[in-house]
Amino acid sequence: MATLGMSPAEKQAVEDFRRDVVEPSMTKLVIIDFWAEWCGPCKALGPTLEKVAADYATKGVVLAKVDTDKNQFIAAQFQIKSIPTVYAMFQGQLVADMTSARTESQLRVILDQLLTQLPVDPAASAADDDGAADIEPLLAMGEEILASGDADRALAIFDQLAEMAPDNPHILSGRIRAFVAAGRDEEAEAAIAALPEGLSDPGIDRAKARLAIAQSAVPVEDLSALEAQVAANPDDHAKRFELANALVANGDRDGAADNLLSIVKADREWDDGTARAQLLKLFEAVGVEDPWVSAQRRKLSAILFG
Repeated sequence: MATLGMSPAEKQAVEDFRRDVVEPSMTKLVIIDFWAEWCGPCKALGPTLEKVAADYATKGVVLAKVDTDKNQFIAAQFQIKSIPTVYAMFQGQLVADMTSARTESQLRVILDQLLTQLPVDPAASAADDDGAADIEPLLAMGEEILASGDADRALAIFDQLAEMAPDNPHILSGRIRAFVAAGRDEEAEAAIAALPEGLSDPGIDRAKARLAIAQSAVPVEDLSALEAQVAANPDDHAKRFELANALVANGDRDGAADNLLSIVKADREWDDGTARAQLLKLFEAVGVEDPWVSAQRRKLSAILFG
């Protein structure tokens, strides 16, 4: 749960929930009991939950109680419609709805099943994660929002994360890529220049490649003229290279790769190997472990060595 656009009280509620529930769930299986003081069934179930949680404490199970009257914002986020509602959380994700279990035996059956399926560490401490519980959910959110095309909102999240972990390479990479996606190349360059000395990380390399691609590729609203020129003169590598860059800028990496591979196939040394170098930049920008990159590398290898 990000805290952007929330009231101070809502932000505090999220921070409390993160500290008391999400952080422990990074290593423990957390039973979340949504209850209220006035709720009779809640009071009847409470002692049973407490006893079972105590019995399973040595197996890495903890109980977190959320008073829905005092935590209405949190209850709303989980869409609590009735109480008691009981969930199990592990590593920040809900893994089971335990609401229907009202007896010790029913609760034990569910917990036994979960503990055989999840890598719960009874001896671990949430503090051992060095803030990972705070960072990981927001980092995933930032990447998801960036992938959706909302670069400015993603940047706001990465900026917030950078204050929490200023040397985390995943955060620094996301921040640079968000600058690039927002068209703020100068700020991306400044962020790269400010990177800690000696920092080496594939994500950082990918961010640098994204910037290099963005600076060499200019979006073209209508590609028909360029495509017609290349079709009329397939051996005009300069024009085909221009088309490839325009396709990259327009988000068509398949078309871009096809044209760059075509140049390499016709003349691998054209313009001192510029087409091959641009193709490798594109691979790095996408991510060397991406299946698309693996497929394109096989095509390149077939041209170079086949």
